Amino acid sequence: MLEKMQIFRLAQGMATHASARQAVIAQNVANADTPGYRARDIAPFKDAFSSLPETNLRATRPGHILPGESTSSIWRAQEAVRPDTLSPNGNNVSIETELMMSAQAQSEQRRALAIYRSALTMLRTSIGR
Repeated sequence: MLEKMQIFRLAQGMATHASARQAVIAQNVANADTPGYRARDIAPFKDAFSSLPETNLRATRPGHILPGESTSSIWRAQEAVRPDTLSPNGNNVSIETELMMSAQAQSEQRRALAIYRSALTMLRTSIGR
């Protein structure tokens, strides 16, 4: 039972995704006045997480990395399509849009932590603590 605690894997993936998205949003805000800069974003969590391969691989050496161990490589930033915010200098970053996206990422982070806390509470309750 304790070998397959998928809820913790899910919460970790959600938190990692929210953190990576927050970093991309911060880069967008930092480059809001850079000529020619294009806003970037990360694919929604549900799309990226559902594409993770489910395999029965195992690490035979300490240096091996299993598919589910590092999800940070999955959260790749892509150019965001925002044709309505294009400025004369070629920059398409809108501070208002970035602030809304930042609030969404913060909400995703809080949701991930709430899932983790809830699962941890259930686990503690089941062992009698």
